[in-house]
Amino acid sequence: MRRRDLIRLGRPNATTRYRDSDEVDFVIVGSGAAGGVLARELSQAGYSVVVLEQGPRLGSADFKHDEYAYWFQWEIAAEPRRNPQTFRRSEAEEARIRRRVPPAIYARLVGGSSVHFTANFWRLHPVDFMEGTLWGGVEGASLVDWPISYEDLEPYYTKVDWEVGVSGRAGASPFEPPRSRPYPMRPVAVKSSGILFDKGCREMGWTAFPAPMAITTEPFRGRPGCIHCGFCMGFGCEVRAKSSTLVTMIPEAEATGRCEIRPESRVVGVEIDRSGRTTGVRYLDRTRTEHLQLGKAVILAANGAETPRLLFLSESSRHPAGLANSSGLVGKYLMTNGQSMVGAAFEHELNEFKSVQVTRIMHDFYDADPARGFYGGGGIDARLFYHPMLWGLEGFGGPDAPWWGPEYKALLRDYPRSMFVNGHTTSLPVESNSISLDPTVKDDLGLPAIRMTYRDHPDDMSMMRFMQDRSVEIAEAAGAKRVWRYPVEGTTLTAHLLGTCRMGTDPASSVVNADHRTHDVSNLFICDGSSMVTSGRGQPTMTIMALAFRAAERIGDLARKGEI
Repeated sequence: MRRRDLIRLGRPNATTRYRDSDEVDFVIVGSGAAGGVLARELSQAGYSVVVLEQGPRLGSADFKHDEYAYWFQWEIAAEPRRNPQTFRRSEAEEARIRRRVPPAIYARLVGGSSVHFTANFWRLHPVDFMEGTLWGGVEGASLVDWPISYEDLEPYYTKVDWEVGVSGRAGASPFEPPRSRPYPMRPVAVKSSGILFDKGCREMGWTAFPAPMAITTEPFRGRPGCIHCGFCMGFGCEVRAKSSTLVTMIPEAEATGRCEIRPESRVVGVEIDRSGRTTGVRYLDRTRTEHLQLGKAVILAANGAETPRLLFLSESSRHPAGLANSSGLVGKYLMTNGQSMVGAAFEHELNEFKSVQVTRIMHDFYDADPARGFYGGGGIDARLFYHPMLWGLEGFGGPDAPWWGPEYKALLRDYPRSMFVNGHTTSLPVESNSISLDPTVKDDLGLPAIRMTYRDHPDDMSMMRFMQDRSVEIAEAAGAKRVWRYPVEGTTLTAHLLGTCRMGTDPASSVVNADHRTHDVSNLFICDGSSMVTSGRGQPTMTIMALAFRAAERIGDLARKGEI
């Protein structure tokens, strides 16, 4: 079969196999939004690459519309029975195991969380990169500028649009940051929730616009357009319309003949030699046999929880606090993006369970505003959010929803008439919010489990409540017959794992530099959500991909110059 056919079908190029003893140019840990991009870019640039992914490799035909399997059994995610995580609000509390829903939600398969994400795809705005300058010191937080600007990243945002595949309408938002090129595809067709959201926003004097989505709306680079099945958030896409790295970057990386994707390979440590350079990574294969894959350089792209965990697991006499942690900031400054949710039931059926999650968003409150009396900004969108089983079993028909009897049956009948109006907000970088190793809880390999410590900053809580108030106003202005709020109680679980190996110029206050090279180890790089300095307003995946495109270019330049 020809390589272009392999790319079109999303099948692996089975001819590329390296031995552990082959010293490849780059070993990449993680195959998601960042790892997949890095693999394609570096292999296309002529470098040999091995990508180690802890989960299995699934194809389009393997995905299914099974709510129980994916949301209750965590079939493609970090399943909490084999991979337990603990959570606490502060260091003064005892961290407890979260058995039903883990605090850090991420996929475990080739393509990573880009396979099961919602595909809501916002760019950061220029203000996100300079909020330290704009806002100065916020008490209890470390709000600083990025070492790069929006202008530096804009070409790579555009590369994401056109290489990965993003649908949208350029210029539709009056708040849109400058862009050098329009979207490659028209936006997704508006749903009932989008029409009602647009109506509510217009009544309030605000602007709703088509949601940019990493979902194809027409044939694009050998992939078909969306079939509107309704199984996006939490599910893999069986038609390859969702622009995950599984179906975009990874097949093209393999087609070079220089990239091997090695699934079911759980990395347990990064090796360092006497000179302080990494020589490769230790991992366990599916039989739990340990291997050492040699590499001239290592790139960690495992996500904002697994990357710091791996650095802690790689501690040594040379790095007693964890690898690349001379600053003491590995795992610190965890940001999650704030959330608020409002439910709304209407007179007629909306049937929101069909098609993509989001078709309209608004950014009227994107920027922070001193008049509010607290730091923070964000966006609002309309969606259904939950499938029927979660609606019926998890109480998403309202915080006071009945659980049996005629009232419960009436609540179930509200499902096709309902939608949610969701606020997505900033999270301040607070040093005590962190990912660390639990001292007593182990995973199925006997390794320390992830421990999340997180308490939302008071300004974050105020911003969530502010956005919830606006969401209520939108729902009521749209004509909802019933509107209900979910309590804004603070973050206890998240799919956004940001800031835990922050980027900066000063080795004393950051973990990686603007090239994503760790300050402590010259041939160790980190590129995933952990590199982010501020949280943005709720949709980080596009920024993670843009950072990966930029990092690949800069890392490749360093390699060509012999500077790694």
